[in-house]
Amino acid sequence: MNVTLAVKQYISKMIENSGPGMKVLLMDKETTSIVSVVYTQSEILQKEVYLFERIDSQSRDSMKHLKAICFLRPTKENVQHLIQELRRPKYSVYFIYFSNVISKSEIKALAEADEQEVVAEVQEFYGDFIAVNPHVFSLNLQGVSRRRTDQVLSGRNHFPGRTWEPSMLSRCTQGLTSVLLALKKCPMIRYQLSSDMAKRLAESVKQIITKEYELFDFRKTEVPPLLLILDRSDDAITPLLNQWTYQAMVHELLGLNNNRIDLSRVPGISKDLREVVLSAENDEFYANNLYMNFGEIGTNIKNLMEDFQKKKPKGQQKLESISDMKAFVDNYPQFKKMSGTVSKHVTVVGELSRLVSERQLMEVSEVEQELACQNDHSNAQQNVRRLLQNPRVSELDAVRLVMLYALRYERHSSSILPSLMEELSRKGVSERYRRMVQSVVEYGGKRIRGSDLITPTDAVSITKQFFKGLKGVENVYTQHQPLLHDTLDQLIKGRLKDSQFPYLGASSLRDRPQDIMVFLISGATYEEALTVYNLNRNTPGVRIVLGGSAIHNTKSFLEEVMLATGHSGDRAQGTGRHSTRR
Repeated sequence: MNVTLAVKQYISKMIENSGPGMKVLLMDKETTSIVSVVYTQSEILQKEVYLFERIDSQSRDSMKHLKAICFLRPTKENVQHLIQELRRPKYSVYFIYFSNVISKSEIKALAEADEQEVVAEVQEFYGDFIAVNPHVFSLNLQGVSRRRTDQVLSGRNHFPGRTWEPSMLSRCTQGLTSVLLALKKCPMIRYQLSSDMAKRLAESVKQIITKEYELFDFRKTEVPPLLLILDRSDDAITPLLNQWTYQAMVHELLGLNNNRIDLSRVPGISKDLREVVLSAENDEFYANNLYMNFGEIGTNIKNLMEDFQKKKPKGQQKLESISDMKAFVDNYPQFKKMSGTVSKHVTVVGELSRLVSERQLMEVSEVEQELACQNDHSNAQQNVRRLLQNPRVSELDAVRLVMLYALRYERHSSSILPSLMEELSRKGVSERYRRMVQSVVEYGGKRIRGSDLITPTDAVSITKQFFKGLKGVENVYTQHQPLLHDTLDQLIKGRLKDSQFPYLGASSLRDRPQDIMVFLISGATYEEALTVYNLNRNTPGVRIVLGGSAIHNTKSFLEEVMLATGHSGDRAQGTGRHSTRR
């Protein structure tokens, strides 16, 4: 189950189907992102695709010597653009691929527009998602939910708070069914009972599977695959934590947007490093260090530098003969690529290091981890207060500490939350950020959660914590495990309660699941991606793919919360842009 490979194969097949000759790739805004995260421009150029254009661009020239490969989402706008295109074709022949199911009426409209008979092929290739890592996908959506105006009561439960933005329910359904079709899975579905949004998405996906039953007629496996739909509001702690593994840290501190990082505001940055691409598909160092912690990355960067120094041409003395020169020219592309990799990672790690030091993130993170994992109110209030009084602690880090405190000690009899809010005010934290504290509790507080996010203080769990303490924590900054870890662990062991995560429909799995697709409404995180990576590595026979409506860092998560609780000034459209710098 590899989502990156699935999308790559679709794109390769499109190009292959069009045969030899020069080609243009016509895309829309979203399919441009879908393609760019799995293929570099130079890789596609090698396949005779010499031009990349947007279907909505008004300034395209007529080039009858080119074949057009159209890869588009099946939206009304795109169909209209295509109809206009086919009435006045700019290219010799068109191979049209939609990233999801398209209606018969729209196919008919396209056929009627094709008066010049330039369309060679129309197919559905189900790459309607961003393949972030081989086991992680995103839909790049922000603001999937909104505040409920009504209060829905059901026999089993009271669903407070949030409901779907209608267009977002439709887009998440399309994205999820596209992943299932790309991976060739027709799953049984389980969902988080405490979330009305999870139930509605489960029903919506099931509806498509039933309607398009011929598409989902895959070879039966001994153990049916499983789709588990969860809600971000069950664990609002994970996206609030600072991260210490490479990919997660880059996203938290610099912002990863479709594998791109904006470094334009880094002090003294050179022109060619203002925007860099980090892709595990095309960067061996990044692929090998995605899940390494910050200390290990420092050592590995040093080794990379030393390796580069050894391979670097040693001045003029080595270029005395023709054979020396030939050897240099032969090795030059590899040397140049290595040189680019070294300068890129040295710059990125250098900037991470500067921010860690400038914002005192090691100190901040230690207290965050204590708030997330331990139950010592006296110690927690002292540490949070101490950091709030530290002038070097940033506005964002101050407010996230108060949020973590508010979630952990929400109903503690000695809660000092009002006093901490005053501290934030004294520190000069903006009113918008201060309002977010209440919004986060409203979004993911005890009243909303269906699971026990905060560790109970019964004798059994105290004993477990004691033994964990005896064994020692490998790293004080990474002791937190997302709630997703426990959920998936229970699921793999066949112990996940049907009363909390019911099946949709009458049937249920008798065996332990093997192929699991888990989707987080309102977004997943790179910490959860690491959890899934480790479970895949350490659990033979189990394959898990994680998806989310977005991949959040703290800033984008807080924007999601503000939109969901109705406290944001303007509603964001579906977008994958994450704010970059703090």
